[in-house]
Amino acid sequence: MVQYFLSTRRKTFLRIPLGILLAALLLSPAWASKRAKNAVPQALPPDILMDGGRKLSFERSFSLEREVKPKRSFWTRVVDVIAGEPDFHYLVNPYSIVTDSKGRIIVSDPGADGVHVFDFTQQKYKFLTRREDGKNPMLAPQCVAIDSQDNIYVTDSEAGKIFVFDSNGKFRRTIGSLKGGEGYFKRPTGIAIDSAAQHIYVTDTLRHQIFMLDMQGSVLQKIGKPGNGDGEFNFPTELRLHNDNLVVVDAMNFRVQVLNRDGTFRYAIGKVGDGTGWVFRPKGIGFDSEGHLYIVDGLWGVVQVFDDQGRLLYYFGGKGTDLGQFQLPAGMQIDGSDRIYVVDSFNHRVQVFHYYGVSPEGRKQ
Repeated sequence: MVQYFLSTRRKTFLRIPLGILLAALLLSPAWASKRAKNAVPQALPPDILMDGGRKLSFERSFSLEREVKPKRSFWTRVVDVIAGEPDFHYLVNPYSIVTDSKGRIIVSDPGADGVHVFDFTQQKYKFLTRREDGKNPMLAPQCVAIDSQDNIYVTDSEAGKIFVFDSNGKFRRTIGSLKGGEGYFKRPTGIAIDSAAQHIYVTDTLRHQIFMLDMQGSVLQKIGKPGNGDGEFNFPTELRLHNDNLVVVDAMNFRVQVLNRDGTFRYAIGKVGDGTGWVFRPKGIGFDSEGHLYIVDGLWGVVQVFDDQGRLLYYFGGKGTDLGQFQLPAGMQIDGSDRIYVVDSFNHRVQVFHYYGVSPEGRKQ
């Protein structure tokens, strides 16, 4: 029956005059939109040149599942016009981002109720969701992290849990649930995995604390308390592990705090304000290979870069919809090649930059 249907469809399709097919394709909204988009390409932002030969270059942006997969042939697009395009996933309201050892790009998307896994190398895409699961649904995926085995950890700020998927995207378990369905997180947000020590760090934004867990989810330590002093927090959000440090976005204290991994305060960067080098709405954070701290400012639409003394080195971005500009940017990831991924949330995309630093030998000169 299936073979008959395909054969019949093929014969019917081949009887359609070529001119009609071409007209249908060229006049279709999707084709017209693509032609218009290709006709007026956006200008690429210029490189930012810095002392010592350092520079920052814009590479690309992406937002759709179909950007990952191989190019569709002409005749496949003709069939799409007649039969309708298949449904492709796209970024709705992306928030957090991480890359794994295979180069895959993992993006949480509360607006889509799931997590996108973009694999440009293998030209594959997956969408992880549990919204329709009646027993244990994932309601509001917030931040993502991976461990040394590329298992994926997703905080759910509404369900009050951490959802764990293996490297193939298969759901494995939740962390944070107690008997009876009640959890011990009020609003889990940021997450970081210390695979060597077998620790999971999670910010509970509404408790103004950081939880240190073992890999089974038992609480080992609570770090911090409400306040604005050293080691105190006011709605902490994103987390990042860097060298021996635990780095925390202390959102409503308008700063980033750097702690030892046992929670001992080391130093802080940032203060409230709208001037250059001040931080008004800190979001994602990351470190490049030279140890510079990058802080996304969601309100001003820029990424500011500091040294470990808190001195502003440079910044990039600005409010807007052009390439290199942001609207309500959120998460950030810097991979081992100094590619910088910025979640441009309100523009429904991820933008990718490349930082070219100075080699260790050059820094010694």
